[in-house]
Amino acid sequence: MASNIFTKEQNETIVKAIQAAELKTSAEIRVHIENHCKGAVLDRAVEVFSMLKMDKTEGRNGVLIYIAVKDRKDAIIGDVNVNKFVSRDFWDNCCKTMTGLFAEGKFTEGICSAIKELEIELEGHFPYQKDDVNELPDDISFGDN
Repeated sequence: MASNIFTKEQNETIVKAIQAAELKTSAEIRVHIENHCKGAVLDRAVEVFSMLKMDKTEGRNGVLIYIAVKDRKDAIIGDVNVNKFVSRDFWDNCCKTMTGLFAEGKFTEGICSAIKELEIELEGHFPYQKDDVNELPDDISFGDN
């Protein structure tokens, strides 16, 4: 199962990276991991985005890091308001950085690196608000496939 990919400590490291990023930006960041990607990776990422109700945030500023481990596919996508500011090139470059670390066997570091890049990019467009509400869980979601 995809949920067995991380140790408890690695899982906590990723969750802490999400929490730290969300203290700099009002955007909502989620990580979803599954073994296999059903269909095209961007199409599957959009399905998961909707499944996780990331399109229901008040600011429409959710960002999903989607990874299909065994198929070696990944995508990073943002909601409509994020995409007004962030280019497809940014998402692609963020994925390249992440997968470069994956190739070195640094899976946790790759995800945390992507989260840090998102934090830096999103902070300028969606700064943290003192009354910010964490609308989505920070934990990693896992698919069954």
